[in-house]
Amino acid sequence: MTSTYPPDSALILVAVIPEPRDLEIARVLGWYRIPLRRAPKVVDVDYLAFYQTAAYGEEDRWQISSVAAVRGVELTTRGELLRDEADHPRAREEYYKIQIGALQRLPQPILANAWRRVTFLYTTGEILRQARTINDLVVKNEDRSLLWQSLRERALSGSNPYSDELPADFEDMDALMLAMLGDFRLFKESAESFSASDD
Repeated sequence: MTSTYPPDSALILVAVIPEPRDLEIARVLGWYRIPLRRAPKVVDVDYLAFYQTAAYGEEDRWQISSVAAVRGVELTTRGELLRDEADHPRAREEYYKIQIGALQRLPQPILANAWRRVTFLYTTGEILRQARTINDLVVKNEDRSLLWQSLRERALSGSNPYSDELPADFEDMDALMLAMLGDFRLFKESAESFSASDD
């Protein structure tokens, strides 16, 4: 695993990678999954940054230590992705399969510090490079609107099933989307609407 940061201009989605098995799938098979019904409205990003939960043990929990370039996105079912779990209750549900490049280890992990529950969060390569804690990944007020316009343009140019639901104006966003753009007054509400174990 190489050690590097994404380019400063990269659009990054911070995503929970709940179990070590999921990180191994990302590393070996080159994909990450998100249930469509729980997915952020824009998955057309340049990189994924993987937030590791408590399941990673004392040394590696509650941090982002790796990123991967996004190579493509497709819609499939959980059963197609995890064929050894064909009897899973959500086997027929739609999932995004995000194809990724090789995992890249960050030179320094980004730690969660005070808060541990992370769902999805958008940021940029420049902010990721400077971050020491998850809170440092937050895009500040004046740049949130620019980040949203970049994400929206990317989604509209792709095959995003939510394209017609993406507001043109930053002020017209729902609470969950605002939370993913770093409005943490609403973050608790969004975190409660998504559970990493709901996979």
